[in-house]
Amino acid sequence: MTETPRTPPLTLAQVEATARAAHAGQTDKAGRPYAEHLQAVAEGVRARGGDEEQIAAAWLHDAVEDEALSPEWLREAALSSRTKDIILAVTKRSGEPPEAYAARILATPGALLVKESDLAHNADPARLAVLDEDTRKRLTEKYARMRALLGLVG
Repeated sequence: MTETPRTPPLTLAQVEATARAAHAGQTDKAGRPYAEHLQAVAEGVRARGGDEEQIAAAWLHDAVEDEALSPEWLREAALSSRTKDIILAVTKRSGEPPEAYAARILATPGALLVKESDLAHNADPARLAVLDEDTRKRLTEKYARMRALLGLVG
């Protein structure tokens, strides 16, 4: 009996290309290409000592939430189950309380580092400086609250 060949896992370069293509044409709140955020989060994960599975998850951390890629795509993707778990952990669900979101991240091995890097880039003062004062204040408070819920104080 022969075993069905398994698809080789996507390389980080393939994950990056997939993420860039999925978010092509998307911009962040400051009007910058969204891929810049994805790259910053991936680089932040690498700088914080994250492994390849976490870096892959960083590239794809907003893909399902932003509907750039479908949950079905993620299920079928040639990614490790750990990478998929991290992506799903950091994917916010409509109407979900922040406490439940934080609890899921904390319960998923490897997810906290990805979310920490995401929050660090989102809360970058240079990035926030281009936003209007009300938006800047609202987002600063939102990110600080999530950092506290995740135990990322200091």
